[in-house]
Amino acid sequence: MVDEMNNEIAGMKEFNVGDIVSAKVTKVEEKQAYADAGYKVDAIIPISELSSLHVEKVSDVLNEEDELEFKVIKAEDDELVLSRRGALAEKAWGDLQTKHDSGEIIEAEVAEVVKGGLVVDLGVRGFIPASLVERHYVEDFADYKGRTVRLKVVELDPADNKLILSQRAVLDEEAESHKKEVLDNLQVGDTVEGTVQRLTDFGAFVDIGGVDGLVHISQMAHHRVESPGEIVKEGETIKVKILAVDSESERVSLSIKETLPGPWTTIEGQIEPGDIIEGQVKRLVSFGAFVEVAPGVEGLVHISQIANRHIGTPGEVLEEGQAVQAKVLDVNPSEQRISLSIRELEKADTSDQKVQQEYSEPEEDHSGFSLGDMIGDQLKKYKK
Repeated sequence: MVDEMNNEIAGMKEFNVGDIVSAKVTKVEEKQAYADAGYKVDAIIPISELSSLHVEKVSDVLNEEDELEFKVIKAEDDELVLSRRGALAEKAWGDLQTKHDSGEIIEAEVAEVVKGGLVVDLGVRGFIPASLVERHYVEDFADYKGRTVRLKVVELDPADNKLILSQRAVLDEEAESHKKEVLDNLQVGDTVEGTVQRLTDFGAFVDIGGVDGLVHISQMAHHRVESPGEIVKEGETIKVKILAVDSESERVSLSIKETLPGPWTTIEGQIEPGDIIEGQVKRLVSFGAFVEVAPGVEGLVHISQIANRHIGTPGEVLEEGQAVQAKVLDVNPSEQRISLSIRELEKADTSDQKVQQEYSEPEEDHSGFSLGDMIGDQLKKYKK
């Protein structure tokens, strides 16, 4: 009998704290389990040593007859305490360090939603701060529990049992890769659809498939635009033409104006000689006034066609921003020219012919009076 006991003791395994051992679960209770590790007494596995996460009852993690690896956390003559959590962590930290160094993507299921972020079990407790979950702000993470997320290790410290993970790092990397692909495939001159992301004083930023391009305020319409909000609004889907692409600086110049029919095209057949139209004085120059008669379309009222009297400058009669009526004298859309007359609408008087003579130079010549205009009469008298 004594010999049998000695033989049995001799066959017992030796255990030291920190060892990783294999054991078969023999009994499962609510708050602890027992396992046969080949020791003289069954080993105890406390519920707190089952997982890096909270466990309600042992049967959620272990079943009788399960044969698993455990870490020895206490080894005495009459007591052996094992940790499933410790064994998993021992292996996990090494794997996680490798994944951190290589930048490998890890898939994990969200185990808990806690204040400030999400928790996953990767053999050790991993924490995903709220700011590292998505590329956009998330107000409520409740529906993330049970969801599989793709993660990168951003910080780990086995000594402090600290593991910080990020899904945003994965999404940012994918977005950058996609952006480069889009930039490489953009062709100057192409017309594409985009979504207005934000408006600024100088234009609008438009997302064209993962890349933001700028529509400068000067490229929003054929007419002068004071504010981008006059033409587009955030969230609106629009067509834009690609003007320039700089892949290195990731800058794309876009135009809404280039996708629209030219203003001179739209007025063709709409304005004819003899028509009386309304417009706004846009600019005064020495030889006349430019009047906007349609968005982006300006006609010239030559100084000789402003009034039924001689004037030295257009500013004597007109001012910028003034609304006026004028008669169309000539229209040439191909050359983008319209000749207008305000004088034609004024009541004719005996000075009509005299006014016309005073501005006898051709309208195309805006350089001032010709030499013949100034000394023509004197030359005629001299010849006689």
